[in-house]
Amino acid sequence: DEATDPSISEENWECIQRFCDQVNADTEGPLFALRLLAHKIQSPQEGEALHALTVLETCVNNCGDRFHSEMAKFRFLNELIKVLSPKYYGIWSSEKVKSRVTEVIFSWTVWFPQEVKIQDAYQMLKKQGIVKEDPKLPEDKILPPPSPRPQNSIFDTDEEKSKLLARLLKSSHPEDLQAANRLIQSVIKEEQEKSAQVSRRANAISEVSENVKRMDELLENYRRHELSPADQETLQALFQRCEKLRPLLFRLASEAVADEEALAEILQASDKLSQALGQYRQVVASQ
Repeated sequence: DEATDPSISEENWECIQRFCDQVNADTEGPLFALRLLAHKIQSPQEGEALHALTVLETCVNNCGDRFHSEMAKFRFLNELIKVLSPKYYGIWSSEKVKSRVTEVIFSWTVWFPQEVKIQDAYQMLKKQGIVKEDPKLPEDKILPPPSPRPQNSIFDTDEEKSKLLARLLKSSHPEDLQAANRLIQSVIKEEQEKSAQVSRRANAISEVSENVKRMDELLENYRRHELSPADQETLQALFQRCEKLRPLLFRLASEAVADEEALAEILQASDKLSQALGQYRQVVASQ
């Protein structure tokens, strides 16, 4: 009640933090907390509903997997949907509250992509025309860190960033939570770029392996004078493609210079490629 008191204009961060602590301390904390929060978010008093949404988002930040699991059930999601739906409380909920609820659900689709029910609930709102377009999340949006983080996350390998994030998330100051959100977003961007590099590397190495294998087969037939005109064209096309893969492997090697295992894999693929190109030149030139 103190944390969602509609008579106060600023968030009572001390009460909000105590609420989060109580949720974490109680075995049934997430279940009871979400029942209470659903009731407050549905309040006809705009201030009370908005404070309750801030408490909800702070719990998502601080109360871990048990809370996330309970929050992602239709039992709770339906209570949020009622605030938006004209069949329920949407007819008298303020636009500010409805906009904030939409932002909350949309942000969860971004941060918890593995939670199918959240995705389904949001898509249903769009299908019914209750949500016309994805909201643009504000810069100061309090968002949870991604869960679960991938293995070898930057937070796992960068101890300084990990400590800074933990300190910011424990803070009760809004500016620290905003800084935590910016840090999380920058790390997510780094991890997406890292993931894209891994994907490019895997695709290139796979293509080299397939092309080299096919070239070896065609060159063997070429030596025996058993290559059809169509296969000769295929062989020439493979040679040209392999030539273009060489500079790509060089670029990937420069990206992976800090990763010994990845670099070794690229260099091995580069050696195979060079041998295949050398074989092609030797066999075709000799005949």
